[in-house]
Amino acid sequence: MRYAFADRVRHLQSSAVRDILKIVGKGDVISFAGGLPDDEMFPMKGIEEAFSRTFQSGKKSLQYAETEGYRPLREAIIERMARKGIKSYSADEMLLTTGSQQAIDLFSRIMLSPDDIVLTEDPTYLAALQVFKSYEAKVIAVDSDDDGMLPDDLEQKLKQYKPKCVYVVPTFSNPAGRVWSLERRKTLIDLVHKHNVVVFEDDPYGELQFLENETYTPLAALDDGTHVLYTSTFSKTAVPALRTGWIVGPYQVIRMMSQAKQANDLHSNSLAQQALYQLCRHFDLDGHIDHLIEVYKGRMEIMVKCLEEANVPGLKFVKPKGGMFLWLEVDESLDMAKLLPDAVSRGVAFVPGEPFYAGKPKKNTMRLNFTHATPEKIEKGITLLGELLKEVMAKQAVK
Repeated sequence: MRYAFADRVRHLQSSAVRDILKIVGKGDVISFAGGLPDDEMFPMKGIEEAFSRTFQSGKKSLQYAETEGYRPLREAIIERMARKGIKSYSADEMLLTTGSQQAIDLFSRIMLSPDDIVLTEDPTYLAALQVFKSYEAKVIAVDSDDDGMLPDDLEQKLKQYKPKCVYVVPTFSNPAGRVWSLERRKTLIDLVHKHNVVVFEDDPYGELQFLENETYTPLAALDDGTHVLYTSTFSKTAVPALRTGWIVGPYQVIRMMSQAKQANDLHSNSLAQQALYQLCRHFDLDGHIDHLIEVYKGRMEIMVKCLEEANVPGLKFVKPKGGMFLWLEVDESLDMAKLLPDAVSRGVAFVPGEPFYAGKPKKNTMRLNFTHATPEKIEKGITLLGELLKEVMAKQAVK
């Protein structure tokens, strides 16, 4: 039968990362592809005790809940955000979501009409690009460097395109691992106020900070509560399976997103939200995050050392200050999407950089995750990857 799908489905695309993970899962492959935390680090005892405390409240814990989410957890998150300087929002200006991915989708649902413009960094989070394009928006890349969006290009595109929003991941970005300078953050806030444009700040990795002596002020902490929506998640600091994220922002926007969520799923997993509240109140979440940082920083250092020792001609990367990813640029003659099958056949996987670009892609780029693989697998995987790159370049030099 030929099914009469809606016109909008032509904008739906499969995730490059998910497709790669399906391939990797079929064999003995060292995967640097997924943005996965290490499951060996999950706080099993803390989670078990959190659910036990939740069930002690009786059958009420299993009932339907309000769309905005479990209020005690919202209030606990407000307290945690205040420590980052985000103080313009209350629990009434927060919506708990099924991961921060749903926050991006709900925002797009209420804000984006066909042909509306979204400005982004380049490269940027590929799943956000998927969402924007699924709502038939046009995504325009702003020229960027390691400190963030270039102010002149940003202002020129704000004037030219009059976008609905600016989407950014200013702290340990996915995929490039960038950290915006404070000056660039302040400039963005000044410009969106000047041009009356909303900023969507995506911050899933901000708490995984490797350098204690540096401060990365969220955009939401620089705003007065009128122009920035801020989203984050427990997936990288607690566990992904609970699928709990949140978004704060101007009350009118959050209220409209709540109405869209009612039509979508009524509310996210309330049992998980109650357990996360218990985890925040009775478990040393900050101590757990400190341990994650120690382990992940160590794995990042190992990956950086292995990449340096691989001595691949033309290889470029910036050592991450936090987060979960290394962004690599290799010789311009290489197309990493075409090399991926060969890499997988040798026993190592990565994500080609092409799907992360809103503008013209650099095909000689790739993203590596360093949080999920053990140190031993990182050493072996980088050796395999380095050997492949050098072999391909040697063959090209002979031609």
